[in-house]
Amino acid sequence: MPIHAVEALTKVLHSLYDDDSKPPIHVGEVMTCWTYLALLEETVVLEQICLNTTEDTELQELLKKIQSKCSDQVTTLKKFLQQEGVPLPPASEQKPDSDPRAIPEGAKMTDSEIASAVSAKLATSITLCATGISQSVRNDVSIMLLKFQMEAVNVSAILKASMKKRGWLKVPPAYFPPGSPAE
Repeated sequence: MPIHAVEALTKVLHSLYDDDSKPPIHVGEVMTCWTYLALLEETVVLEQICLNTTEDTELQELLKKIQSKCSDQVTTLKKFLQQEGVPLPPASEQKPDSDPRAIPEGAKMTDSEIASAVSAKLATSITLCATGISQSVRNDVSIMLLKFQMEAVNVSAILKASMKKRGWLKVPPAYFPPGSPAE
């Protein structure tokens, strides 16, 4: 069975840089992990709402994949923060399953809006992980955030390809500097 590239990278980094004695988690690491956990839990709820809204099977499958990754990360982060003695952020309530056809058309998000909202959450998570990695002193925290970031990058690329294929990707106009030949 082939090893996933992210898992291989984190194993290599872990073997090269794992500290036998871990210093206490510092306030910046706590803030990043705490904020990322809050973001993840909000993303899971957003995905539940989106799954209750869309009837598009391709989008539903992608949302389920993203939701599963987020839920796995929530579990990992909660365990880590509890082990470090950090109180957990409050989380929104989980949403029950509902029938998308029961929501009036003007009251629900379109599939394009759903994809854009999830894309924005993914972009935020990728940026937050990068910031946390650069500020982290503890290698275990850096490796955990790197793994989370790579998972987000992976599903973000899949979402972007789907959005592009469906005409949902918002692309700014081309920029031609003054004096350059315009196409």
